[in-house]
Amino acid sequence: MRLIVVGTGGMAKNQAEHFVRIPGVELVGAVDTDATRLTAFADMFDIKKRFSSLDEALTWGEFDAATNVTPDRAHHPTTLPLLAAGKHVLCEKPLAENYEKALEMTEAAERAGVVNMVNLTYRNVAPLQRAREMVISGEIGTVKHVEASYLQSWLVSRAWGDWRSESKWLWRLSTGHGSNGVLGDIGIHILDFAAYGAATDIDHVFARLKTFNKAPDERIGEYTLDANDSFSMSVDFANGALGVVHASRWATGHLNELKLRIYGERGGLEISHSPAGSELRGCLGEDTETATWKVIEVPPVPTNYQRFTDAVMTGSHQDPTFRHAANLQRVLDLAMVTEKERRELKV
Repeated sequence: MRLIVVGTGGMAKNQAEHFVRIPGVELVGAVDTDATRLTAFADMFDIKKRFSSLDEALTWGEFDAATNVTPDRAHHPTTLPLLAAGKHVLCEKPLAENYEKALEMTEAAERAGVVNMVNLTYRNVAPLQRAREMVISGEIGTVKHVEASYLQSWLVSRAWGDWRSESKWLWRLSTGHGSNGVLGDIGIHILDFAAYGAATDIDHVFARLKTFNKAPDERIGEYTLDANDSFSMSVDFANGALGVVHASRWATGHLNELKLRIYGERGGLEISHSPAGSELRGCLGEDTETATWKVIEVPPVPTNYQRFTDAVMTGSHQDPTFRHAANLQRVLDLAMVTEKERRELKV
């Protein structure tokens, strides 16, 4: 698979490190409007073809697939030309800034008949995959209640850098720079984590969003700090289960932690994922009588990058597709409406 990388920021480096280890994948080109960043990235991975615009790369055209690692608001205008050229696309999350644009991208990909995936990276968490298998097989019975959280602390600590002075963090706090806040940034991850693990779709949503004071006049340089920092959400699932989902960048002591608890009529499962590692615990069978939780061993699973490569090489389609990500974006869009209107909405 001849692959080009569109956008060469921090996440592009992470992706490239995965792709270069996959047999049969060749990084043949890179695209970025920032010449300095492009050169540094291409030199790091020995990429010969370097383009200052996507149009240049498409004119050259000697590639099979692209991974789109541009900022959120650029996903839509850069993915559509790739699809029109018949290229397979792995797109970073969120697929687009809103459902309408995400749907347009989805329909374009489906018309083109190309492999289309969204890099919801926590699908790579093996305990999540195993928990879903256990839910589907009926090991915990019908799911009744779901709790999910995504906790970060980069507004509290400097473990990842100082958001007060670094543009890579400041833009995430500003709607004027294309951010939908914590809801748009990591909300899609935790919604996917919850719905995928519980093996059911979200049916109704009601959300509360909060933006906290962070600077005088809520401005730092060119950035107006008006994007939401925390959200809490009540959801109904299609199978009748009730769910509570929340996320925050103010979660002191949690650098980057996802947790999912799935409670069924015959047992419970808990998935934890953080920089320290991942774990699946279960309370099953006779242990439900004593509330005893035990660690469940889980084998490794293929990454999104491996599955995207396999899909391109075999001509198959693998989840999470653009269609799935667009449906999640619809939930996120409706969540913002529920905050404004203070009412529940059906997905």
